[in-house]
Amino acid sequence: MIIYQSTAAEFIHDTINEVLVDNLYNAYQEKIGRTSKSEIRSWENSLTKMSNVLYDPQIPGDISVAIEFNIPNTSKRVDFIIAGNDGDNENVMIVELKQWEFADKVEGKEAIVETALGRGIRETVHPSYQAYTYASLITDFNESVRTNNINLIPCAYLHNYFIQDEDPLMDPLYGYYIEKAPVFRKGEINKLRNFVKKYIKYKDKTNAIVQIDQGKIHPSKSLQDALKGMIEGNQEFHMIDEQKVFFEEALYLFNKSMKDNKKRTMIVEGGPGTGKSVLAINMLVEIINRDRLAMYITKNAAPREVYAAKLQGTMKKTHINNLFKGSGSFTQAEENEFDVLIVDEAHRLNRKSGMFQNLGENQTKEIIHGSLFSIFFIDENQKVTFSDAGSIDEIEKYANDLGSEIIKRELVSQFRCDGSDGYIAWLDDVLEIRETANKNFIGMDYDFKVVDNPHELLSLIQKKNKIANKSRMMAGYCWEWPKKERRNVKHHDIMIGDFGMSWNLNTTWAIDNSSVEEAGCIHTAQGLEFDYIGVIIGDDMRYENGSITTDFTKRAKTDQSLKGIKKFAKENPEQANRIADKIIKNTYRTLMTRGQKGCYVYCTDKPLAEYLKSRIAYVEKAMDDIQMVAENPTPYVLDDE
Repeated sequence: MIIYQSTAAEFIHDTINEVLVDNLYNAYQEKIGRTSKSEIRSWENSLTKMSNVLYDPQIPGDISVAIEFNIPNTSKRVDFIIAGNDGDNENVMIVELKQWEFADKVEGKEAIVETALGRGIRETVHPSYQAYTYASLITDFNESVRTNNINLIPCAYLHNYFIQDEDPLMDPLYGYYIEKAPVFRKGEINKLRNFVKKYIKYKDKTNAIVQIDQGKIHPSKSLQDALKGMIEGNQEFHMIDEQKVFFEEALYLFNKSMKDNKKRTMIVEGGPGTGKSVLAINMLVEIINRDRLAMYITKNAAPREVYAAKLQGTMKKTHINNLFKGSGSFTQAEENEFDVLIVDEAHRLNRKSGMFQNLGENQTKEIIHGSLFSIFFIDENQKVTFSDAGSIDEIEKYANDLGSEIIKRELVSQFRCDGSDGYIAWLDDVLEIRETANKNFIGMDYDFKVVDNPHELLSLIQKKNKIANKSRMMAGYCWEWPKKERRNVKHHDIMIGDFGMSWNLNTTWAIDNSSVEEAGCIHTAQGLEFDYIGVIIGDDMRYENGSITTDFTKRAKTDQSLKGIKKFAKENPEQANRIADKIIKNTYRTLMTRGQKGCYVYCTDKPLAEYLKSRIAYVEKAMDDIQMVAENPTPYVLDDE
């Protein structure tokens, strides 16, 4: 999605006549529905500089420009795009604009610099790295770019940056990325003009910007599909922005611990789709390639089984099993026995291990004790069982007790749900998990539907699954899973009228070709991702008296998620209901954020279905109102606040 598109001549005209910000604001309101005054001011500053760059008689006025292009499947946006032809090729220039005035290099961290951000000096990626990875992401996602031989040419323009002697920004440390994406500073406007003129000599012939904006989006790689290539040393994912910053910081801390033998614990907090698992696996691969002892830990067996299945044939089964471990594997670990332990879904950790949770002392403590460097990836809003005890407070407590230095970071950018921060926030508001500003904004490109019967839901998912075997059915755990029928595909565990479906038969349900005919639950879905998901919401969540209500008594007896809650409810009913309410809502939130491109929902409770439909209708009305305002704009004034 592009916020603004025009010719270079129209863009320059709008800038000179001081109507560019008006046009941008209106376009932003129409397509996104919200913006801020600081964003408008940053546009005005940086885009005036880009107007000056293009104000050159040798740069054709009929070439195309675009502002604020949203990269598919991320919440990241390209600042400025220029499209044209060099006489032989269609070229699209990706320009990352920065208002930095200085930067310092950061030794020991690839592609990382320090600069003034958010009222402080912070680490971030080098502008050349950012422009290069953005261009790479567009190439990865967009079939039109690849099939029509559109060349993407990244660069960065720091129009306020003062050139220094032995400039840190141009240090050989960043040479690889500067070569891929040149960086231009204050006083180098003619260099940038010449760079533009080298690739943009004539109007583009194929409307390249439209092809990028509206071209077919290739199904994105899921972590489970990319794992084999990652283990073999291929770059399957381009880590961008804070992902790269945290990855390099983790490697830096790992190296320090290996040198000074000091225990360190890193906590990385992030919501659904922020890239926690991608970072965890990248870290695992990097450490084992350095011949150090590292393990990936998750309580949930499903992702471990899927990863192991994907790696069959690449290494011995014992080696695979030693890479991926359950959270209860460290009750007997000696102090610092492992170089690195990487804990994904750390909120799912139990207090104790074993079938009856009576082994060891505490899983969090055992992991920190057993490793020199430990990393915990956590989202406390994804706790989905009564026994989930992992928390930031608990990690900090045991790290302090064991003398481990603590480093806390937070991932915020979305890389799932079509990169829509809006959908995640809207869903939280809809499910009454937290009140957000996204009551009427779901994300422009995310496909969310409520259907009237489960047959329609399955049909939609079957159709989507034919594309790439990346769509699955899921359900709340409201139907029993009898032991004697667990291998019987003909036995329908989930029965809704004349609709029947089995729970998943195998732990590799996420990748098995026949699995679209089976339903996964929270235990087989958490930690994995798909293109589209169909979610059956059972009787444990309903809509009554104007609000979402949950009922843990409607859960199946075979579900262990709320084991112990009934006994606890007799002792403290109010607290038990609060805990169960959070678990049930978190369960559906987790299921409904497994799809990168879309989520379709069927509710056994008809009032809940009508409520969800009303929330979608509310979004659609709000977007219609925005469209009407955009078509009949009224002047607005920026105050001096």
